[in-house]
Order: sequence, then C-alpha cells, then structure tokens
Amino acid sequence: MSKKKNTSGGIVYSTDPNFSPEPEQTEEQDTLAPASQQLRVKLDTKQRAGKVVTLIDGFIGKEEDVEKLGKELKTKCGTGGSVKNHQILIQGDYKDKVVKWLLDWGYKKTK
Repeated sequence: MSKKKNTSGGIVYSTDPNFSPEPEQTEEQDTLAPASQQLRVKLDTKQRAGKVVTLIDGFIGKEEDVEKLGKELKTKCGTGGSVKNHQILIQGDYKDKVVKWLLDWGYKKTK
C-alpha cells in the first residue's frame, strides 16, 4: 500500500482545468527561551516490544533546535535515541537524569 502524503488539501477531483492545489504553508515557530518551554518527561513502552524509553515532549521551536537538544541529552545519557515530530526519545530509563539536566540548563520545572 502506498504511503504518499496527500498534498491537495483534501480535494480528490476538480472539473476546473486551471485548478492546481496550493502547497501547505508550514511556518516554523521561533524557539522559545528555555524558561518558557513546557516540556513533559515520561517513560513509555508502547509500540516498543516492552522496551522502556524516556520521552521528552512539548518542545516549541525550530527543528534544528530540538535536534540539538536531543543530541545533547543522548550524549549526556550515553545512549541512543531519536528525534521525531518534536519528540525526543532516549533509549532506556533516564527520566530522573533528564529532568535534572533540563532544570540545570534553565528549563522550567517539567511535569
């Protein structure tokens, strides 16, 4: 089955010969200061065959900034992980360490 993204905005067919779908306008929001971020840190095992990951969610800002934060956290934990859809995944149970580092780096108290 094809996993193509629908770029026509929900329009399947048009009888107008001059019709062309407008591309989606996705503006990246400027990165908020660490003190303004509302990050949530939690442990998650869903869809991971029982393996535990530390999930950091709620980052508001540019993609390269969340990638930078994710890389820094992965380096500090000494483990692997990934960044997808503004969520940072750290392999393993590092919730306490991640919360401590985020607070040290100036992020607001996390949930």
